[in-house]
Amino acid sequence: MNLETRYLGLALKNPLVPSASPLSRDLDMARRLEDAGAAALVMYSLFEEEVIAEAEQLTRLMDFQDLGHGEADSYLPLHPDYKTGLDEYLEQLQALKSALEIPVIASLNGATESGWVEHGRELEQAGADALELNVYFLPDVEESCELVEQRYLNILRQLKAQVRIPVTVKLSPYFTSLGHLVRQLEAAGADGVVLFNRFYQPDLDLETLEVVPRLHLSHPYESLLRMHWIGKLYCKVDLDLAATGGIHSAEQALKMLLAGASVVHLCSALLEGGPEVLSDTLAEMTRWMEEKEYDSLQQLIGSTCQEHAVDPEAWDRVNYIRTLQS
Repeated sequence: MNLETRYLGLALKNPLVPSASPLSRDLDMARRLEDAGAAALVMYSLFEEEVIAEAEQLTRLMDFQDLGHGEADSYLPLHPDYKTGLDEYLEQLQALKSALEIPVIASLNGATESGWVEHGRELEQAGADALELNVYFLPDVEESCELVEQRYLNILRQLKAQVRIPVTVKLSPYFTSLGHLVRQLEAAGADGVVLFNRFYQPDLDLETLEVVPRLHLSHPYESLLRMHWIGKLYCKVDLDLAATGGIHSAEQALKMLLAGASVVHLCSALLEGGPEVLSDTLAEMTRWMEEKEYDSLQQLIGSTCQEHAVDPEAWDRVNYIRTLQS
C-alpha cells in the first residue's frame, strides 16, 4: 500500500505526524517515534513569553548592574556557557535533525506583533524543514473580530518576511467566519493550516479559590469538528490542511484523510499509548484500505469532502435538521 503524501512541500512516507509535545524534547523518544512510523515531527513550542522575558532579564543584568556602583561594572559578566531558552531550542532542533531522517517542523507560539517572530530565521538556519505558527490568543471584550483576524494575518506576514521555508498556521475553531480567514491566510502566504488548536481551560481550586491550570487530554469525539471543517475547506483553498485534536486511532485518522487532510497530527494518543500507537494505526489503516481496494493514499484524500460528497448538503445545516428528526 502506497501511503505517501505531501505536506508543506515535503514528501512524507505516510500521513501520521506527532504534533508539538514534550516527546520531542528527548532524542531517544524522537528516534522511537521515527522507528514506529512517524513521517515527520513537530517540535515542542518556543514560546514568545519565554523569549521576551529572558531577553529583558538579560538586559537588566548587563545594562544596570553597575547603576550607582562603578566598581560593579563587570560584576556579572555573561558566562560563555550561559544558554537561553532560544539557545536550547536551537540546539535541540539541530540534534533532532542530526538524529532523524524524517523532516522536523519547528513550532513558534505567541500572540503579539513583536520581534519574537524574527527568531524564525534562526530556526530556519538551524535546519527546520518548516515552521508551525501557533497564535494562542484569547481576545478581550474590547477587541473586534476584525482586529483579532488582522492580528493573525500581521504575525504571519512578519514571519513570512523572515523565512523562506514553508509556514503553516495552527488555528482554533473560534472564528466568526473560519473559511474566510483561511483564505485570507492563504493570500498572506500561509502554506497550510492546522485544524484545530485546543485551548487549555483554567480551573478553580475550591479550597484556595485560586485559578489553576488543568491539562485534559483529547477525546476521539473532538475529531468530528476537525473532520467537518476540513471537509468543507478541501477543494476551496489551495493550501495544505492538517488535522489535530481527537485522533486516537485509525478510525479517526481515516476520516480526516477522507475529508481532505494531507496529514494527521497525534499528541494525546502518543502521550497515553507511546510510539507504538503509530505502528498500530498505520497497520489498521493499511488493512482498511486494502479491504476497500484503495491502491494509494492519494486516491483516498478528499474523496468524501463537501465538493465530492454524494450529498453535499449533509455537510451543512440539513444534517442538523435530519439529526433532530431522527
